[in-house]
Amino acid sequence: MALGRFCSVMALVCGWLSASVSPSHSAKDATPQTASGLPVPRYVSLKSDHVNVRAGPTKDNDVAWVYTRSGLPVEITAEFENWRRVRDSEGAEGWVYHSLLSGRRTAVVTMKHKDELAPIYDRADPDSAVAAKLQAGVVTQVKKCTTSWCHVTGNGFDGWIQQERLWGVYADEQVN
Repeated sequence: MALGRFCSVMALVCGWLSASVSPSHSAKDATPQTASGLPVPRYVSLKSDHVNVRAGPTKDNDVAWVYTRSGLPVEITAEFENWRRVRDSEGAEGWVYHSLLSGRRTAVVTMKHKDELAPIYDRADPDSAVAAKLQAGVVTQVKKCTTSWCHVTGNGFDGWIQQERLWGVYADEQVN
C-alpha cells in the first residue's frame, strides 16, 4: 500500500513539473519578436526608385548598391531597430532603412527558361482565355492570391497567373 501511495505521489509531482516547464504554445505558433512586431520573413516592395542598400544596419555602413526600380519586391529576412535586411529575387542581401519599403505586394515573373513567356489568364483556370503573356523579370502588382493562383495587374495587363511563376509570394500563401 505504501508503494502504491508513493507511486501516486510521484506521478502527481512529475505531472506538475512537466506542466510547469512545457511551453504553452508550439514554436511553430510563436511569432518572432521583431522591431516592427511583424513576422519575418515577409515580402514587401520598394517605395522609391532610389533605395540605398547598405552592408550593415546603420548609415555608417557603406552603400553596397542602389535599387532604381520602385515597386520591386524584396523579402525581409531580419530587422534591427529601423533597418530591414532584404533579399531580392536574385538572392542579393543588404540592409535598407524601413521608410524606403512599402507593404504593397508586388511580385516578379520567374520562368525556368528566360525565353519562355508566362501566360496571364482571364480567370484562375488554365482553360480560360489567355489575356497576356509576360517575360521573366516583369514586375506585377499582386491584388489577390488563392493557394495556387494570383490576380496580378501591371502596365497593359490584368489577370491570373499560376502562383509558382511568381517570386514575391510564398508557396500556398493567400493574399487578400
